Amino acid sequence: MSRSVVPTPAEGLRALRRAGTVTELLFLYECTTVEVTQLRPVAERLGLTVQAVSNVFRELVRRGLIERRGGQYRPTVEGVAWLHEGLAGVADDVRERLAHLHVVRSTRARAEAPIAKGSAVSLELVDGLLSARPGAAGASRGVARVGAPAGGLVEVEKLEGIVPITPAEISVVTIAEDEIDDPGTRARLREAVPSTSALVAAEGLEAYLLLRRAWDGPILRFAVASASAEAARVGVSATVFVLERDLSRLFADWGGGRPPSVDVRSLRSVRRAGRPDRGRPESGTELRRRGDHARAARA
Repeated sequence: MSRSVVPTPAEGLRALRRAGTVTELLFLYECTTVEVTQLRPVAERLGLTVQAVSNVFRELVRRGLIERRGGQYRPTVEGVAWLHEGLAGVADDVRERLAHLHVVRSTRARAEAPIAKGSAVSLELVDGLLSARPGAAGASRGVARVGAPAGGLVEVEKLEGIVPITPAEISVVTIAEDEIDDPGTRARLREAVPSTSALVAAEGLEAYLLLRRAWDGPILRFAVASASAEAARVGVSATVFVLERDLSRLFADWGGGRPPSVDVRSLRSVRRAGRPDRGRPESGTELRRRGDHARAARA
């Protein structure tokens, strides 16, 4: 009868959920690394009964992974390969999972006020910057390893708790084609830049040049979608100016797995009083749909 080898546990920890897989691996490892002539010593090392180990042995024999040879329990060639692949799969899976677990025991933050060495501090995000304040009343706390003046960099250790993050919304202001040469566009653009926006960006060359002529502040013009989305995730608001014809491309760039909350308004809606009329914020579902439409149009 030909031997059949079951699928290996190379898929990692998930394979260990199958009843008996861990015991089979451990038993086969024992028989590979030491001379096993009796099952009782192996059963004692594994914390099992002799009957349980005997059942494991019969199952591995049925699958062609082990045999009784020269008075010893020895793995077959297929058994050694199964053991190597199984343990390697578990090891790779564990390493990959550990890589996603970041245990932060110390960090650096901007001191919002003078902080003394050894004093308790609370951590929070202020304008997207990790900041420390004196006192231990916050959701995330620690102890200052060294002192720092207000505005300085303080190193915080013995961390506990989680820093709360409230995502911000991205405001998008669209510019129509007939507004490019409109004399009133410069004034409306100037009025459309809110004083509270921490990030001002222009998607596309035309939008950048129009905004540059109207406003003297810093303007982000590279990687607008990713930069504004990252800023929004850490609570920093952003205002993005874009021509109406380029809006679908911008939404497509935002249409990943975690799209930001976006509020779209037209430059025409900007009132002479200085603030644009707000439209209804678009939900993540609406944003994904618009991104799908944009990708389909480009295809």
